[in-house]
Amino acid sequence: MDQALELRSVDLQSPRNNKEHHTLEMGLTRLIVRRGQVFTVVLKFNRDFRPQTDHLTFVAETGPEPSELLGTRATFLPTPAQHGNVWSASDFTVDLNSLQVSLFTPASAAIGPYILTVVISQGRGPGVTYLLGTFILLFNPWSAEDDVYLPSDMLLQEYVMMDYGFVYKGHERFITVWPWNYGQFEDDIIDICFEILNKNLYFLKNPSKDCSQRSDVVYVCRVINSNDDNGVLQGNWGEDYSNGVSPLEWNGSVAILRQWSARGGQPVKYGQCWVFAAVMCTVMRCLGVPTRVVSNFQSAHNMDGNLTIDTYYDQTAEMLPTQRRDKIWNFHVWNECWMIRKDLPPGYNGWQALDPTPQQTSSGLFCCGPASVKAVKEGEVHLAYDTPFVYAEVNADEVIWLFGDGRALEILAHNTSYIGKEICTKMVGSDRRQNITGSYKYPEGSTKERSIFMKASRKMLGPRWTSSPFLDLLGSNDSMYQPVQLQLHLARTPKWGQDLMLTLHAWRVPDRSHLRGPIRLVLRFCAQAMLHGGNMRGALWRQTLRLKLSFGEEVQWPLLLPYNNYRDKLTDEKLIRVSGIAKVKETGRSMLVLKDISLELPHLSIEVSEKAEVGKELRVYITLTNTQSVALSNCIIVLEGSGLIDGQISRDLGTLMAGHTIQIQLSLYPIKTGHRQLQVLISSKEIKEIKGYKDIRVAASRAP
Repeated sequence: MDQALELRSVDLQSPRNNKEHHTLEMGLTRLIVRRGQVFTVVLKFNRDFRPQTDHLTFVAETGPEPSELLGTRATFLPTPAQHGNVWSASDFTVDLNSLQVSLFTPASAAIGPYILTVVISQGRGPGVTYLLGTFILLFNPWSAEDDVYLPSDMLLQEYVMMDYGFVYKGHERFITVWPWNYGQFEDDIIDICFEILNKNLYFLKNPSKDCSQRSDVVYVCRVINSNDDNGVLQGNWGEDYSNGVSPLEWNGSVAILRQWSARGGQPVKYGQCWVFAAVMCTVMRCLGVPTRVVSNFQSAHNMDGNLTIDTYYDQTAEMLPTQRRDKIWNFHVWNECWMIRKDLPPGYNGWQALDPTPQQTSSGLFCCGPASVKAVKEGEVHLAYDTPFVYAEVNADEVIWLFGDGRALEILAHNTSYIGKEICTKMVGSDRRQNITGSYKYPEGSTKERSIFMKASRKMLGPRWTSSPFLDLLGSNDSMYQPVQLQLHLARTPKWGQDLMLTLHAWRVPDRSHLRGPIRLVLRFCAQAMLHGGNMRGALWRQTLRLKLSFGEEVQWPLLLPYNNYRDKLTDEKLIRVSGIAKVKETGRSMLVLKDISLELPHLSIEVSEKAEVGKELRVYITLTNTQSVALSNCIIVLEGSGLIDGQISRDLGTLMAGHTIQIQLSLYPIKTGHRQLQVLISSKEIKEIKGYKDIRVAASRAP
């Protein structure tokens, strides 16, 4: 009787397969492949393999209680060639007692960790099952059959393979570049990504069904995007971060994800929108979904769906706090993921907006999106998911009211173009910023933009449309005649630690159909610290000014905001709003003038001494001059960079006196070849975010 065929060893060919599947950056030891693409394994037996009598049945399983009905278990027999979008084993090469076989996973398979086994039988006898090993299956944006297919090598390099990038923060007039280490290819990140999936509420309720639905990129996005009981980050929009880390002090996603995993899935303290979005970018790129981080400057948070955000100033020019959830954030950050939307009508594929900052529920989960960016631009707010919310984020109108005696007295301004001032992301293959506002809306003030706004308003307001108190505002322009025009300008660069110098520019409007005699104004100015979430702190400076302007006259009037007025009053982001209310005696009406100021912080420089090479010492020199008039105390430096540093390097620097310079020298030993980025953060008690970065190209180690 013939000797039974027995499996002696398996070679999953991980280095070769991972290279062909664009997962080599994740390591050589584990098999990590993308769906819709073949991979090769080699089986070694106790004797020659005889195709006529030796029968093999391959089995691939994922998730608890794998089921062929749910698509989490696949059984497939060897075939001469691979046909169709189904699990298959083909292209056999027999060499004595070894067998090389190509395995194919369909582009519709569920992503996740798989167990691969083979059943060996002879004739009609019972089979013996052998474990071949495990592999991880990811989305495949290189495959035309996959819903995340992106037909551009340059875009794939940027939106899947790039493990660093930039987040844009601040104010539309002073946009800050914030380098970020995504680190999606660090050793344990892929396991943490599936840990996140395994802690979502749907998995906890029905794990088998949840794993089955992981074939659908829309479903995976919504699950990763949710921030319910087991979210990765805990948001904090206050100013007390003593129980965790300030959102400004993170350099990248890796430390956050590792901390979340190490502490059993407890949310990491703390995050704000840019941290939520950057971490989601890491996870989605790791899973194989093309993803980018998008910043929206002057971003509306419109909870009641009326497409207007109301702000209130009192007669002393102080912006009043409001308990209403409608706010305008000076910037807000979310993600876009690239995918086909089979759940929508044709024409809405491509970039989809996902907002991972927990703000409101969507189908029972704290998540937002994916909303087709094309649907947002066309005002098709009825399309899934959460398109009305995203539409309002970039398109709502702002109505500014003068408030007094417990009621709204008059409208100071109706701004149709203030929200969504600039929407931007990192440019492909460049460190520059790309303005993508045109992807979300037509040019502000154009007939097309206003007609789309009206269409979206009708859909969002529904029966409220005809009775809306804002009906007269919708679709109107923002011009209200005043006999005087006012502007505030900075007289010099505003630096933290110095007095701020402004100039009020006031001039009469040369319109002969209106008042031609002298105009008398009483102007009351107020400065407040801006909070990221749309509110202001109390007044930190006030000034009153009286002007008399003759017809055709214009004046320039200096204003001084002393450093002592704001030194202990600002948030970590160092933003100030100077507002002025002018009461025109002749008309009885009021006017508003605003100036937002971002204070310039010290800059650091980063230099490297020589060409970078894997395993070879690379000396890094970091220089910081304290250009402020006050000392910076409790200074700490943190360095991070995937492929350059394993984890983080941190050092205490002590106190940096005013006007002094410090130079820090460190030695790095690069780990991986290719384009890398070193991120550097210096934080102090006075300033939390002095950031810099250095792009470094690492060469392979030279033979000794």
